[in-house]
Amino acid sequence: MEDIFAEQRIFTVSEINRLVRLDLEESYSDIWVEGEISNFKAPASGHYYFTLKDKESQLRGVMFISRNRYLKFLPYDGLLVLVRGTITIYEPRGDYQINVDLMEPKGKGSLQLAFEQLKEKLHKEGLFATEHKKPLPLLPQRIGIITSPTGAAIRDIIRVINRRFANVELLVFPTKVQGDEAAQEIAFAIDYMNTLPDIDVLILTRGGGSLEDLWPFNEEIVARRVFASKIPIISAVGHEIDFTISDFVADLRAPTPSAAAEIVVKNKLELQEQLNSLRWKIINSVKYRVESWRSRFNLLASHRGFYQPLNIIASYSQRVDESIIRLKSAISARLTAIKNQFALSQRLLEQIDLLACVREKGEKLSALFSSLNAAFEHHLSQLIHSLEAMAGKLHSLSPLAILERGYSVCYRAVDRSIVRDAAQISVGEDLSVRLWRGEISCGVKKIVLSQKRGYNDGRKKV
Repeated sequence: MEDIFAEQRIFTVSEINRLVRLDLEESYSDIWVEGEISNFKAPASGHYYFTLKDKESQLRGVMFISRNRYLKFLPYDGLLVLVRGTITIYEPRGDYQINVDLMEPKGKGSLQLAFEQLKEKLHKEGLFATEHKKPLPLLPQRIGIITSPTGAAIRDIIRVINRRFANVELLVFPTKVQGDEAAQEIAFAIDYMNTLPDIDVLILTRGGGSLEDLWPFNEEIVARRVFASKIPIISAVGHEIDFTISDFVADLRAPTPSAAAEIVVKNKLELQEQLNSLRWKIINSVKYRVESWRSRFNLLASHRGFYQPLNIIASYSQRVDESIIRLKSAISARLTAIKNQFALSQRLLEQIDLLACVREKGEKLSALFSSLNAAFEHHLSQLIHSLEAMAGKLHSLSPLAILERGYSVCYRAVDRSIVRDAAQISVGEDLSVRLWRGEISCGVKKIVLSQKRGYNDGRKKV
């Protein structure tokens, strides 16, 4: 028996595993295998361990961190993939496996899958939520632009902004917009811009390109920097049909770089038209207030207490008219001053901070309205008080006030002349008696003359 063994080479287990490994690696290196991933694991070491299977068989697989670090997506159970690698044996256990160098999703590109995975992840975290969107400034003074300094995007933005409002200051941070280092540079640029003072808004932009060209704007590091920015960010990447992760995270998405410039900067002519419209609204508002107060004056003037005693209050009425004339003159002067101020503001529009000017004019106009309204109310209160006092005096002097105390006035029915003495009438004559409320028609049956008025005989007329 020992002679038989002496003629044969005896291998150890390690030697067999090593020899088989070398033979497999030489015969089956750089091959492509299609299969469905199962039992996927990604431990702390960073390596990926999984099983590739089809309907009949399975094959262990491993993708070391030195290779999987370049994957744009995260594999998962049930994903059908194409892998390129080398068939080998893990010698300590004698396990037959494939060491994967490259992995692609079957039927869907790795970048597209990575895009969908990151989009879903950030959406669940709330990075796309509307409540996190910061409002854009109405009239930015200083705009930061993060893009390539030689691309068409920056030229389009500068051209549009200079056409619409040339007074705006532009600060360009040059970065790469494609390639392996682009995402890191873009993230750094966003952080740096947030350290500068008085940046009102940022435009993150580049021109069109393939999914690979636009990929830096789909990187997670860029998305999180956009979300963390304290400055509002407009994402204008590619053409209108292109969508990137930065578009969803940004405070506003613009379909093109030119559209971003038009969104962020208002047209100067349009602003001037808005100011003119505002000026006329203010003027019309003041006119409406004046007409409203005039109607109140007319309503007071039509009160019934003013019908009969017009002669008595003629002088007071003249005073009211003069006060109204003075008030109209004062309002007209104020309106003229307002118009002059608006005209001056419009002439200085090229030199003055428009937003500060609007705030200043608004504050002055508010103060002017308050002062004008207070003066108007005070003057009107004084006029109403005077008119009410005069109406009270007139009421006390009115014949109706005497009738209200129980007296009456007697008229001859023929000519409506007042009967002051019984001697003025005859028996059988028709009379009218005016009471405080209503009037009585009657005939004279008997006349008794009063002696207190010089009738000494106390005669009766029958």
